[in-house]
Order: sequence, then C-alpha cells, then structure tokens
Amino acid sequence: MANEKIYEMVTNKIIEQLEKGVVPWRKPWVNGGAVSWNTQKPYRGINTMLLDSGEWATFKQIKEAGGKVKKSAKSSFVIFFKWIEKEDKDGEIEKIPLLRFYNVFEINTQVEGLESKRGGKGDSFDHDPIKACEDIVKGYLNAPSYTYERNGAWYRPSADQVNVPPMSDFTSAEEFYNTLFHEMTHSTGHASRLNREGVTGQVNFGSQTYSKEELVAEMGASFLMGTAGIEDFTLENTASYINSWLGKLRNDKTLLVRAAGLAQRATDHILNIKWDN
Repeated sequence: MANEKIYEMVTNKIIEQLEKGVVPWRKPWVNGGAVSWNTQKPYRGINTMLLDSGEWATFKQIKEAGGKVKKSAKSSFVIFFKWIEKEDKDGEIEKIPLLRFYNVFEINTQVEGLESKRGGKGDSFDHDPIKACEDIVKGYLNAPSYTYERNGAWYRPSADQVNVPPMSDFTSAEEFYNTLFHEMTHSTGHASRLNREGVTGQVNFGSQTYSKEELVAEMGASFLMGTAGIEDFTLENTASYINSWLGKLRNDKTLLVRAAGLAQRATDHILNIKWDN
C-alpha cells in the first residue's frame, strides 16, 4: 500500500478520536497504555495515538495462540516503519522509508480463549483525594455518569458519560482532578443542561465551534481548579493546551473572550450557582 494511503488512514483515525473528544497527545496518566500482547512492550510514536489502552495482537498471532476473535470485533491498525535500501537510476544506493500497517485486536475485549499477560503490571500512585475537589464533583446536580477505566479520558454525549483513568494512574491528584474537570465541563453542554453547540451540534474537527468547545472545557477545568484553590499547579499545562488550540481559530481575537464566558457559565452550572438570564 502506498505511503500516502497510510498517511491518510492515520490522519483520519486521529481526527476520529478528536471528534469523540479524545485528545490523543494529552495523557497525564501513566498506566493502561497500548502494548503488544505477545511481547508486553508498549507501542511507541504514532501508534500510541491510534490505539486505546489494552493488549493488542494480530489475527494471525491470536489464532496461533489458540484464541478466537469475536464476531462483533472491529479491528484497529498499527503502523510498522523501517528504512530499506534501493538502487536509484544512477546506480546509487538510497534509503527510503517503508510503511506498512497491520490490523490488530484487543485481547481483553475482542478475543476469546486468551488471557491477559499484563496482570498487575504498571506504576501505581497512592494519592489522598482532595476534599475541595471532591466537594465540587459531589455538588454537581443532574451530573453525568462516571466511569474510571484505563481507556482514556472523554465525555460521550450519547450516553451522558464521563470517563477518566483511576486516580492511581496519575502522578498527582491535581492532574487527576484537572482531567476530570475538563470532561465534566464538556458534559455541561449536554442538551439536558446548557445545550451548547460544541457538544450537541454537528461539529467538524478544526472548525471554530469545535475549537471553542475545547477552550471552554480547558478553561472550565481551570476555573474549577481555581475554585478548589489549586489553579497554580496546572496553569502552565493549561496555557500550553489552550495555546495549541488558538492556532486553529483563524485569528479570531474575540473567541477566547467568548469561550471564557461559556466556561464561566459551565462552571456556575457545576457549582450550582444561579445566574440571571
């Protein structure tokens, strides 16, 4: 397959994740990453963006090990890259990149007859919950459901569900709550709450509406961290994250101000603060 086709596949996969609310390069947790089931070695580079957490193997590897792919399973793909030598028209040897992709399946959720090799491997951090942050979470009325699986951080409007990895996967409790508050802010845009276009509408990746929603979520998280009295801890990361999205906003100098207003409204909703319409 031509390299251009693989580039397109990779790009589309990343866009698909972004459109689901998953930002693949923002992962402040340390465990639960994608690994090869056979070797238990973590995937690196672009493959970390293409795969959710778990243990992955090819159809051939699964069959040879005595397993069976479930009928409903949909494969993901990983990229294999190496340099090969090729003689050019002048007889000179040149190195060119060779890209290939392989379809893979997650052992624990998509395969029958095989067991995880991961066991309890991975770093675990012992943190005490931060009371001020816990009070914010508990005070969110008509809140979405929460899960704490190691398959990423996201808000899913169709299920009205927030997921973040467990606190023990974060190097600090502050990073855990900042990630949770980001997804909670997204959830305020649900149709049953503030009915925000960036959550309920048909939004294309890269559009101002989509970019603004990411700004709203990150600024909302920052506001909530400030409410808890610990905004300084994540301020640098928040500024860097917001700056990365500002590049998508076509030099609209009013967008940040408008996003801040929406973030304040979202924060007030979570904190159950009433406002005048």
